[in-house]
Amino acid sequence: MQRIGEVTRCTAETDIHVKWVLDGAGTARVDTGIGFLDHMLTLMAKHGLFDIEVSCKGDLYVDGHHSVEDIGICMGLAFARAIGDKAGIKRFGIFYVPMDEALVMVSLDISGRPYLHYDVALDVPSIGHMDAQLFEEFFRALAFNAGITLHINCLYGHNAHHIIEAAFKALGRALDAAVGKDPRIKGVPSTKGVL
Repeated sequence: MQRIGEVTRCTAETDIHVKWVLDGAGTARVDTGIGFLDHMLTLMAKHGLFDIEVSCKGDLYVDGHHSVEDIGICMGLAFARAIGDKAGIKRFGIFYVPMDEALVMVSLDISGRPYLHYDVALDVPSIGHMDAQLFEEFFRALAFNAGITLHINCLYGHNAHHIIEAAFKALGRALDAAVGKDPRIKGVPSTKGVL
């Protein structure tokens, strides 16, 4: 049975639909109104082997903040629905991705205890038409709504595009590792018996 989460959320600021298939092939249909974010979500799906659909009509005439944060919220909720009771999953994922001069590490735990550690310094105000501050907002909204402990660290690098691209690729790979099933795991992978 495929693990699928779907969320529709409409507010005065955004109208968003997200579908996330964990056991996919890496296909993405993404239209957020923010080209660079579309690119990042597409490559996250590709490298995580997820099938995702993300559409957002947001108040971009204000700025991108509402759209980016709300997309993170919806993706986190869709992920949480798709992962279900977490039985049999590996739970932890860690991945390093080099992108030319940049190296980024993502380490995560599908723990039910949301947390974000974000150690990524960008020395530019924007990438494409996306405010550079909004990447942290996206990752926080995703982690807190998915119930993930998420650590993102840029070990080194200076090109902001390379750094953020490496972060999204590493996130895809780390999530793929964590949601993977292991037939040796009975129930949830926790001595507490719940996650």
